[in-house]
Amino acid sequence: MIRLYDYLASGNGYKVRLLLHQLGVEFELIEMDNLEGETRTPEFLELNPNGRIPLAQLPDGTCLAESNAMLFYFAEGTPFLPDDRLDKAKVLQWMFFEQYSHEPNIATSRFILHYTEIDDERRAALKQKKPLGYAALDVMEQHLKDRRFMVADRYTIADICLYAYTHVADEGGFELSRYPAVNAWLGRVRSEPGHIPIDWRPE
Repeated sequence: MIRLYDYLASGNGYKVRLLLHQLGVEFELIEMDNLEGETRTPEFLELNPNGRIPLAQLPDGTCLAESNAMLFYFAEGTPFLPDDRLDKAKVLQWMFFEQYSHEPNIATSRFILHYTEIDDERRAALKQKKPLGYAALDVMEQHLKDRRFMVADRYTIADICLYAYTHVADEGGFELSRYPAVNAWLGRVRSEPGHIPIDWRPE
């Protein structure tokens, strides 16, 4: 069985949990608190020298890090990843966008507001990240104005990838009410079969 080392509040971990659940793939969730240094122990660093979660350990013991790499791996050969070469590249395009333009601003703002003590340095970081996060949401709003999903008019890992931190962007101080197309898309993602909330645990 797959082992998923994870932290429930993590949007990056949620991506993987959501996909595995929607695929009907059983996995063992091993919860770790990275805020308490549990990912920096010698034992965990043997699994992932980068000391970060989520981390998937496959049944043969092989470990795979980075949430979007896991999405791509588990989605291969399923309806969640298109077969068409260009559509597959567009899925990757949005996954790269998420990690470069979206997550560093929206997810980091959420983390600062909910999991740290606000000081002058963090206030300055929030001030810098707020317009960049809104810029990423602007890009999504424009793209979704005449589309149901991010790629190929179907639900793919591009949607899962971007949904994870967009649906909790308000926790980072972002006003999602500004974005009707994004909100409609969030509703469509929530209505997909097998959808689970971010704090869901496997039984």
